[in-house]
Amino acid sequence: MTALDAKSVSTPDKDIVSLEAIALTRAIHARDVSCVEVMNAYLAQIDRFNPVVNAIVAMQDRDALRSLAAERDAQLSRGESLGPLHGFPQAPKDILPVAGMVTTKGSPLYAGELSKMDAVIFERMRNAGAIFIGRTNSPEFGLGGHTYNPVYGTTRNAFDQSRSGGGSSGGAAVSVALHMLPFADGTDMMGSLRTPAAFNNVFGFRTTPGCVPYAPSDDVFFQQFSVAGPIARTIPDLGLLLSVQAGFDVRAPLSRRNDKPADFANALERDVRGTRIGWLGDLNGHLPMEAGLMETYLSALRHFETAGCIVEAADIDFDLDCLWKAWIDLRSLTFSGTNAPLYRDAAKRKLLKPEAVWEIERGLKLSGEDASRAIRDRTAWYQAINALFDRFDHLVFPSAQVFPFDADLDWPHVIDGREMDTYHRWMETVVPATMASLPALSAPAGLGAGGLPAGLQIIGPTQGELGVLQIGLAYDRASGFSRVRSPLLA
Repeated sequence: MTALDAKSVSTPDKDIVSLEAIALTRAIHARDVSCVEVMNAYLAQIDRFNPVVNAIVAMQDRDALRSLAAERDAQLSRGESLGPLHGFPQAPKDILPVAGMVTTKGSPLYAGELSKMDAVIFERMRNAGAIFIGRTNSPEFGLGGHTYNPVYGTTRNAFDQSRSGGGSSGGAAVSVALHMLPFADGTDMMGSLRTPAAFNNVFGFRTTPGCVPYAPSDDVFFQQFSVAGPIARTIPDLGLLLSVQAGFDVRAPLSRRNDKPADFANALERDVRGTRIGWLGDLNGHLPMEAGLMETYLSALRHFETAGCIVEAADIDFDLDCLWKAWIDLRSLTFSGTNAPLYRDAAKRKLLKPEAVWEIERGLKLSGEDASRAIRDRTAWYQAINALFDRFDHLVFPSAQVFPFDADLDWPHVIDGREMDTYHRWMETVVPATMASLPALSAPAGLGAGGLPAGLQIIGPTQGELGVLQIGLAYDRASGFSRVRSPLLA
């Protein structure tokens, strides 16, 4: 469905929540459907599915939400619109602050703590008309690719509730896949937008650092890994939300002045015939893959050719063990620098998950020389992968090395007989784009033999977000994978 069939004061809830976000904003602004109807439809969808998957947490008072929706309707009746998200229910990820809402970061250390201000991304979404109905669930401090924490519990997969919803933006991806939100925000340091998107058959877009302002933050000059971005069911919807999120902000000094955010919503059509695609595969056997997953990827890869692209194998001459070492050192330094005070307080340290303690202890042991070496290795990696763009326009790479795994596990400990030596080694496939600061879109790659989703990363040159979205749209139209819905919705 792309539009409501007729004006009505009693449009069925299922029709409203099935609308793509682009169609929803048009219907709201055409007064084909009221903001109160939209709110009631999404609250009903949440009541239906959230008890099964636990994706949205810290729900706000229902009467207050309906009152806010009624205010949005009154504004439209006066000819006033706040923007493209006018009347949209949204649930900001429980990592960055939202004024007047609890921001736990999945940690009991922050349970019940109200935020006093909005992160820039949420300020922009609020100013564009969004109504914040709750938060989407995240693992503690966003660590790991599986969403579970002692505050709110485990988020389960939209396609199979015995499986993980991914992480750390797991609550966001599951909510979008089950039509509990029209689209959602997320963050990504080590695949936190890409892994859950792959696990739930939706799109997740890790943008280049600076595209979406990452503020407030205590380390705005050092924050070069975590980015904020959108999750959506379609590329146009992804572009719509990104057009609201992106753009310069003086509070984020590394954000970009020259972007034209409106292009993300309005300039996605492009003839991609002849576009050169480099397929990175499993990096010549470096990455272990769950049985059957590579076959799913190779089947999906041919749809780039259907769209008119030229697909060839791509090789990178680089010591990938050196890349991994640089990554985990820089990650531990970043995390420990912010969270070491929690570790030094014995009472608070007892409430930290083991992975958080591991990261902090590693970071505290690293020296300035270690940091300098890791930065040099990161620079060398960027130069190596950037050289590929002399030959290719975009690179394509697996979004994950496993299908969605048992939700009762902490993380996959073995892949294809190979032991994982850290809690995040099973996510190594997301590191190359992060370490090179390249935009990376996780796009649906179809279902495996067991009916579980997979995703492919489409990686562009630095600050090449628009081109990635354009290729993603062409690929999606050729494959049709994003139109596959969760069995729950049937």
